[in-house]
Amino acid sequence: MSEREHIVVGVDGSPAGKRALQWAFHEAARRGQEVRAVIAWRWDTAEDADTISSDAADDAAWTVNREVQGLSSEERAQVPVSTYVIEGRPADVLTKAATNADLLVIGSHGHSHRLHEVLGSVAEECIRNAACPVVVLPAQLAG
Repeated sequence: MSEREHIVVGVDGSPAGKRALQWAFHEAARRGQEVRAVIAWRWDTAEDADTISSDAADDAAWTVNREVQGLSSEERAQVPVSTYVIEGRPADVLTKAATNADLLVIGSHGHSHRLHEVLGSVAEECIRNAACPVVVLPAQLAG
């Protein structure tokens, strides 16, 4: 077995993010590895920073937990999973979290309105900067 025994997956509640989470669980089960589900949050205003910060972190924790609980109980039983709620830019958070991972799994697009692009900005930045292989999944397969 490799020195790295986990897969990091970016979670954001988007359709592509849900697909990435499911794929990561299937791959981790196949490899006998654990999943680390990571969600990044940030706030960009100084107005009432404590309240905004707390609300954003709580919303992110709720999202990552909801997404993991949305997997079948069979999927969750086969793979150890840890969830992480980390403040920062999504690409920075994900690439840092994946420093010692076997894989970083992400959706091709998050909640951006720029879905016409081939690849979202976070996915593109992760591909360029990650220290491990990156698997990028679209929301659905082209048919």
